[in-house]
Amino acid sequence: MIKIQRLWAHGALGVFALVLGTSAAAAKPAPVQVKTQYGWVRGALEQGVIAFKGIPYAAPPRGALRWAPPQPARPWRGVRPALRFGPDCMQRPTPGDMAPLRTRPSENCLFVNVWRPRQLVRRALPVMVWIYGGGFVDGGTSPAVYDGAAFARDGVVLVSFNYRLGNFGFFAFPAMLRHGQPAGNFALLDQIAALKWVQRNIAAFGGNPHNVTIFGESAGGMSVNALLITPLARGLFQKAIIESGGGGGVLLPRHPLAGGAHSAEAIGVRLARQLGIRGQGLRALAALRALPASRVLNGLNMATESEEKTFVGGPVIDDRTYFGPAVEAYAKGMGARVPVMIGTNSADLGAMPETSLRALFASFGPYAAEARALFDPGGRRTLAQVSAEIGGARCMLEPARAIARILSGRGQPVYEYRFSYVATSMRKIWTLGAPHASEIPYVFDTVRAHYGARTSAADAAMARAMHSYWVAFARTGRPDPAGEPAWPRFHARSDRLMNFTAQGPVAEPDPWRQRLDLVLRERGPAPIP
Repeated sequence: MIKIQRLWAHGALGVFALVLGTSAAAAKPAPVQVKTQYGWVRGALEQGVIAFKGIPYAAPPRGALRWAPPQPARPWRGVRPALRFGPDCMQRPTPGDMAPLRTRPSENCLFVNVWRPRQLVRRALPVMVWIYGGGFVDGGTSPAVYDGAAFARDGVVLVSFNYRLGNFGFFAFPAMLRHGQPAGNFALLDQIAALKWVQRNIAAFGGNPHNVTIFGESAGGMSVNALLITPLARGLFQKAIIESGGGGGVLLPRHPLAGGAHSAEAIGVRLARQLGIRGQGLRALAALRALPASRVLNGLNMATESEEKTFVGGPVIDDRTYFGPAVEAYAKGMGARVPVMIGTNSADLGAMPETSLRALFASFGPYAAEARALFDPGGRRTLAQVSAEIGGARCMLEPARAIARILSGRGQPVYEYRFSYVATSMRKIWTLGAPHASEIPYVFDTVRAHYGARTSAADAAMARAMHSYWVAFARTGRPDPAGEPAWPRFHARSDRLMNFTAQGPVAEPDPWRQRLDLVLRERGPAPIP
C-alpha cells in the first residue's frame, strides 16, 4: 500500500511540477480584475489560486422571465465584486445530501464561478465546466466539495454554474405552445447559455475556448449526455466526462412536450390547478408567473419527486434540446464526435421492486438460474443486497457500458471507469462498495472538505490520483497523467476499464462483464431509482 501511495504521490507531483514550471517561466501574477461581456469583475486570491464567484451569465429568471429562455444579464458599471457565491437555484434541499449548499436558494440564481491559477502563463489553459447533480430538483455550485481550487492549481481553468431546477427548470403549459413561447427544458437552455458565456469570456480568465471539457455527475451526467446529443450545444465544448449519468431510459420519465395526459403540458395544467389557478390561456400563465417562488417550488426535493404527479421529473422530449434516452439517441448516430470518459460507481444508484429473492430472480425469465449464480452464488445474500446490485447494474452500470460500446464503435476515443474505492472511515458502513456520488470529492481533490479529520492518507492519495486523470483528459483528451497506470482506450472486444480500487487505479477487463451481459440480454421490470 505504501508503494502504491508513493506512485500516486509521484503522479500528483509530476502534474504540479509541470504547472509550476510553466508558471515560473512567466513569473507574473494573474489579474484579479477581469472584463467580461457585461462588465468588470474582481476576484480574490484564495487557496493559492484566484477565484471569481457569483458572476451573472444571464438575467434573473423571475417575473415575466420565469419559464423563458435565459436572457442577457444587465451590464453594470464599475467593478463588480465576485467574492462570494450567488444564490443557488430555488429548491428545498434534501436532508443528508452529500453536497450541502452554502447559500440561501433563490430564483435569482444564474451565476457562474471561475477558478484560475495564480500565475499567468504564455499559453491559454484548458477549461473544465462542472454540471452538478441532484435529481434535477436539488444542487448548486456552492457546496465545498465542488471547490475548483485543486483544478486551478494543476493548470486548469475550472468553471461552475447554476441552472434552474424542479418546476422552474422543466415546465410546459398550453398557452406557451399556442403562442409560440418556448416550453419544457429551461434548465438545459440555462446550461447552453452558460457554455456560450464560457466561449465569449473565458479567454479573459486565461482559458482556451477551443479546449473545453464538460463534466457532470448524476443529473449532471445526464445533462452531459443531453448536451452531447442536442445540436444546440454543438461546438461549445471539445471533450466530455459522464459520471453516473444513466442513459438507458430507466431513470428519466419519457414525457413528450404536448399531446395527451402524459405530456409535459398536461402535467403543467395539473400543477396550476394544485396551485389554485384555473384555465390554460395567457391569463392563467401570467398568474402562475406572479406566484411566490415558494408556491411554485411545491415542496419538491429528491425525497419527494418520485411521488409528485405535478412535476415532469426532468428533461422533456422536445426533439430540440432533449431527444429521449441517450443510449437510443447514440444508437441512431446522434451526438457530438468528441473524446468521452464515462463510468459509474461500484454500488451505484438503483433498487428493484420485487419483495423476495425468488421473485427477483424470476424477473429474469429464462435467465433466472444464471442471475442467481451471478448475483448470489453462495445463496447467503439478502434481498436488499441483491436488489441494490441488480438495480445499480440496470440503472447505471450497463447503460454506461452500452454508451461506451456505441461511441467507441463509431471511432470516438472512449475511456470507461469504475469507481470502487470506499473511504477508510466508511468501510464498515458502505459494505456493498462505493455509493452514488461518492467519487466527487476524489475528482475535485476535496476529500478533506467532505470527510474532515476522518480523511486518511489513503483517501488523500486516491484523490490526488483520480484528480490527475481528469486533469490529463482535459488537457489532451487522453487520461494519461505521468506516474500513474496507463488507462486503455475502451473497445467492446477487450472490455477494459480503469478501476479505482482500494489498491489504487487498476486497468483491467470489466470484472462484472458477465453480470452486465446478462442485464443487456434480459432487463426485466424497470428498477426503482
